[in-house]
Amino acid sequence: MKPRQITALVEDLAFAAGKMAFVAGPRQVGKTTLGKAMLAARTTGRYCTWDDVEFRRAWVKDPKRLVPAGSGRPLLVLDEIHKGRLWKRSLKGVYDTLETPADILVTGSARLDVYRRGSDSLMGRYLHFRLHPFTLRELRAAAPLAPDAALESLAARADRPRRAAAENLTSLLRYGGFPEPLLAQDERRANLWRRGRLEKVIREDLRDLTRLPELDRVELLAALIPERVASTFSVQSIREDLEVAHDTASRWLAHLRELFYVYEVKPYHRAVQRALRKSGKLYLWDWSEVAEPGPRFENAVASHLLKACHFWSDSGEGTFDLHYLRDKEHREIDFLVTRGRRPWLAVEAKSSDATPSPAWRVFVPQTQPALAVQVVATEGHWRWHEIGQTRVLVASASEVLGYLP
Repeated sequence: MKPRQITALVEDLAFAAGKMAFVAGPRQVGKTTLGKAMLAARTTGRYCTWDDVEFRRAWVKDPKRLVPAGSGRPLLVLDEIHKGRLWKRSLKGVYDTLETPADILVTGSARLDVYRRGSDSLMGRYLHFRLHPFTLRELRAAAPLAPDAALESLAARADRPRRAAAENLTSLLRYGGFPEPLLAQDERRANLWRRGRLEKVIREDLRDLTRLPELDRVELLAALIPERVASTFSVQSIREDLEVAHDTASRWLAHLRELFYVYEVKPYHRAVQRALRKSGKLYLWDWSEVAEPGPRFENAVASHLLKACHFWSDSGEGTFDLHYLRDKEHREIDFLVTRGRRPWLAVEAKSSDATPSPAWRVFVPQTQPALAVQVVATEGHWRWHEIGQTRVLVASASEVLGYLP
């Protein structure tokens, strides 16, 4: 198993403070593997999954007895317990009545994250982390950089170009960042895996989350999204294609976001003249589902930036969010990372064009990010350009993305 960056956060921030760790993320992103790997590093522990009938019986009867006893500090891994009724109440009882110190790791996908946002009887007892697909830096098992160090190292080109980085980026673009297809490096297996994952997300996860009867229609919605990736998104157009009400289409999209199938990047409009305010752009957690190379590359860049935002936010480095810039004249910069709601890192994604986008002259003076970068999919690019009073870096993605967690 390749090491995951989130492991240190769970150990150092949650367990070291005596708190439980909740790890949420897409189906088949590696949550169960993470839990079992952490368990293997302990002398005492137990892995429990809701799919095990014997565990469900024990959980309903007396969940406190599941905490293992033995030498050392035990680890209890609870996988998918959010599928059970009153799971929070039972988990609170286990945590509050521990006779000896123990670490508890709860892993799950959509429902775990959804119910975290509701009334929370577990408040103050856990920290929440998000596990993403592999990105370029994690794939080469490099330690994640803090936000300031990441930007400073990028601007200084602290890491020289590596052939392995270009090869890893090619693999990521082809197979996506999910462990099974990425590590197998087999096109036919990857195709079967994608089809199976979508079926499980719709037929199992969505069914369990919502009890929707229209699963076929939601599956059709999911099939329509890849061709709309990287474009401003209109619920109205989807509504017309599916022949459903606007509220219905919006609700189905919300379910797909909750299931970590798709995510939305909203426009940033503070201090931006004639800025777009409402229309978001949709991206897939598995960018390998996007057929066209240009949108697929932009989706991969978006996912690297989103992971950085989540990783830094979950690790206590501040509040990081991902947006994009667009005005009513249709000028656009693909991404803007905000730090504490202020512009911090602006990124434009290009398949091959190393000429600075004209939109830089419009948006950089208005937003004044700490760094502006045009990321190019092709190799051999690294050049600073003077854009008015600002410098814009045009560089290859295999270098730039390697500085992000």
